[in-house]
Parts: sequence; structure tokens; C-alpha cells
Amino acid sequence: MHDKIVHINNLLIKSFGIPKRNKKTPDPLNLLIATILSQNTNDNNSYRAYKNLKEKYSSWDKVAELKTSQIEKLIKTAGLGKQKSKAIKNLLISLKKKRGEISLNYLKKMNNDEILNELTSYPGIGVKTASCVLLFSLKRDICPVDTHVHRTLNRIGLVKTNTPDKTFFLINKNFPKGVAHSFHTNLIRLGREICKPSKPACSICSLFNICLYENKSELVLKNSQKKLFMLLYNV
Repeated sequence: MHDKIVHINNLLIKSFGIPKRNKKTPDPLNLLIATILSQNTNDNNSYRAYKNLKEKYSSWDKVAELKTSQIEKLIKTAGLGKQKSKAIKNLLISLKKKRGEISLNYLKKMNNDEILNELTSYPGIGVKTASCVLLFSLKRDICPVDTHVHRTLNRIGLVKTNTPDKTFFLINKNFPKGVAHSFHTNLIRLGREICKPSKPACSICSLFNICLYENKSELVLKNSQKKLFMLLYNV
């Protein structure tokens, strides 16, 4: 699997290029809360919710003093307000009680498994959310798995799993060094733009020759027939 991941990553880079990383590494707690807010919504909505919290309050200590209902009002644009506000409030209060300060900097001294276990012990924080902290804040060789990554990797044939979490643990057993960020980011782009849930554009996919998706040839044929029809009848 190690070599297959490297090969897939190289093909994706040829199509999409190497994704840029922020020069400044985000603080782990900032990223974790931003990722909680991003669950089941788009980037614009989650960003507005995060901005509401950061602009109104100078620190997470101040946010921790709020009632859950107050946090819910501030993050309503992100959706699932009750669920997310409860998760954020619980996280902040728990960190204060357990660590004496509201910070996740202590994670930097832990290994990947310890960090995953630590973060997922908090209600409302799953494997995908925790793994985003590992990749984007701590720069570990860990690839988060969302619905796009899960779908594309199953279609390609790298895994045969029925949940994103199962895909995550399978591909991250021995993940190649230095490619997690480009692999994860480009797979999401592939899933959004080409390998869509329905009507994937297999004919323009850079992974066509190695992909094991059983319907790919049929989809390419249908697309060719459609183009021919449009050409003949000037549609």
C-alpha cells in the first residue's frame, strides 16, 4: 500500500499540482475548534462562525466562561449549533480542569496514537477531526479521511472499507513520509471535481488507468455517446 499511495500521489500532483501550505502553522486548539465548526457545512459558513468567536472574545478562556447557549448563537452559521457548542464548551472546560490551562501545546510531545486517543476522548471529536490536528497543526505524516477521501480510495481500489474511520486506520498504518498533505488535499479536490458521488467524470481522471471502479468504462462510453449526439445534432 505504501508504494501505491506514492504512485497515486504523483499522479494527482501531475493533475492538480502540489497544494500550498500556510507558512504559519496554525495553533492546535484554534485548528481543532475550526474543524469542529466545519463538520457538515461548507468552508464559508464555518469560517464565519469561527470568526465570530475570535473577534468577539480575546481568548478561549473567555469563551469557556460563556454559557453553551451563548456559544450556540455565535456559531449558528455553521449549523448543528447545539451539538457543536456543547463540544466546544466541554473541550475548553475539560482542558482547564485537566491541564490547568486551555491549550493543546502539550500534544506536541505525544506520538500519533496518543494524540488520537487523547482528542477522541472528548465528546464531539471524532477520528477525522483529530487527524486534521495531526496533519495541519502538528505536521505529522497522517492523512485525514473524509467522505471524499473514503469514496475515492474505495473506487480506486486502494481499500475496500465501509466507513471513513476504517479507511483511515488502514491507510495510515505505514503512511509514506512527506506526502500526507498533498495526498489528502488533492484527493478531496478529485472527489469534489471529478470523482463525484454520482456521475463521476472518469474520462478525464488522471487515475483512470489504475482505478478499479467497476463502472468507469460504462461511464466513459456514455459520455462519448453524449458528445457524439451533441456533435451530430449541433446541440
